Amino acid sequence: MRLLLVEDELGIANFLKQGLEEEGYAVDWASDGDEGLDLALTGDYELLILDWMVPGKSGIEICTQFRKSFPTVPVLFLTAKDTVKETIFGLQVGANDYIKKPFHFDELLERIRVQLRPLAGGQADLVLGPIAINKTAHTVTKNGEEIALTQKEFALLEMLVENKGQVCTRTRIIETVWDIHFDYNTSVIDVYINALRKKLMLSEDENLIHTVRGIGYIAKEG
Repeated sequence: MRLLLVEDELGIANFLKQGLEEEGYAVDWASDGDEGLDLALTGDYELLILDWMVPGKSGIEICTQFRKSFPTVPVLFLTAKDTVKETIFGLQVGANDYIKKPFHFDELLERIRVQLRPLAGGQADLVLGPIAINKTAHTVTKNGEEIALTQKEFALLEMLVENKGQVCTRTRIIETVWDIHFDYNTSVIDVYINALRKKLMLSEDENLIHTVRGIGYIAKEG
């Protein structure tokens, strides 16, 4: 899952980005409101974390404009603006939650999970043949039996299944799963694909993850 963080305090931004990535999220970061709004409107994000007071457009302006195009994507304010009036205003312009600084990372993480929790709790979000992925619980099962995956393996499988029937190029995979946006040796993807196939116990007859030579990979049934 890809999140957008708009935060101008470098220490907080680095702390949040590292912590969220360790939890398996891909995080894009903007240090000012103008860049933040551009990313929000052109990116493909499951959730936004906004500081109210950033250079350029404020978090309030970002939220207001973002809501016009993306009415259902969760938005969390993480800000030092802490009066009741300010909290209410933040919620009124479209935020789903409002967290005041200073904050505890564990609480922020749980609030993110709540916002991303599917309405039908416990059900699989993604299915590929006998494989079921629950994004909220961060679990993968095959024929009902849970398969233990690392965070990167989970993120890679999640991306492939979310794009089932479509080729995921190596460049797109490395940018989405590893959050690397420059020339990079993508052979690491092959290692993780092989590990996935092994852990999912995919036989040649049941190979649901196919190699597209010279391009990337595709998840498909049959």
